[in-house]
Amino acid sequence: MSNKVRVLEFSTARDETLIAFYESVRRQVEADKQSGGRSRLVGASTRQYADTVREEMDRRRMNFTPIDWHR
Repeated sequence: MSNKVRVLEFSTARDETLIAFYESVRRQVEADKQSGGRSRLVGASTRQYADTVREEMDRRRMNFTPIDWHR
């Protein structure tokens, strides 16, 4: 088994792909809110993933609605 850390690289992804990734996390956050659970679907690693996608979308100056992480 390998202990290598995988670095996510989104610089070559299409704009539509980035939006789809980000919206997927948004749906998970909303599902958590509706279930009344605390981070049942979205944990720290998912938030890091979404932040990485958001940084790339910011770099490209794409229009998107930020995820509301507050419960």
